[in-house]
Amino acid sequence: MILCIETATSVCSVSLSHGNNVLGLRESSIDKSHASLLTVFIEELLADHKIKAEELEAVAVSKGPGSYTGLRIGVSTAKGICFGAGIPLIAVSTLKSMYHGAIKKYAHHPHIDTKTLICPMIDARRMEVYSSVYTYEGDEVRVIKAEIINEESYRDMLDKSTILFFGNGSEKCKDIIRHPNAIFEDKYMLSASSLAVPAQKALLNKEFVDIAYFEPYYLKDFIATIPRKNIPGN
Repeated sequence: MILCIETATSVCSVSLSHGNNVLGLRESSIDKSHASLLTVFIEELLADHKIKAEELEAVAVSKGPGSYTGLRIGVSTAKGICFGAGIPLIAVSTLKSMYHGAIKKYAHHPHIDTKTLICPMIDARRMEVYSSVYTYEGDEVRVIKAEIINEESYRDMLDKSTILFFGNGSEKCKDIIRHPNAIFEDKYMLSASSLAVPAQKALLNKEFVDIAYFEPYYLKDFIATIPRKNIPGN
């Protein structure tokens, strides 16, 4: 049994998995709901399946990149459970988790086949996104990076292959990346259920992170913003 936590974006999602199978799922897409709903979802899942935290084999958490606040809440909660229950912590790249979700969700997409490249995108303000590119089999062919999207983005890859762009960062890119080999699915929602497969693999390989010292993968430094109503003159 693995408890999976996904809070890298506005979605607050928790699942319970056994092997590669998802046994239960709780999630909300209400923005800024992580602090109020995350522990509630965890308690409900464990209670529904009559499982105590110490009976889990591990906790898996989406490690980023993504929302600074969301990642902090998810990782700190996962650490607390692992420390209290004496179980290991697994950290999974948010973009790799999205890849696994897309392979399942779009398995029967009419324009996607085993030669299609998979590009998860997370919104990173303005025209910037966090992204990576994977083969259909899951090999990373373009490392995770934060980049500003323009007309030339991914062109070298698009000239050779069809690419599926998806995630909450892809919607703002579809009017900029204009190429016949570009496929956009912007309604994809992150889910803790997508962590099940990579978390199970990490558990079998004993790929755990240090509970005391592990930090989320922010990719960029946190930048605090001031609401316009609090700015003098507004």
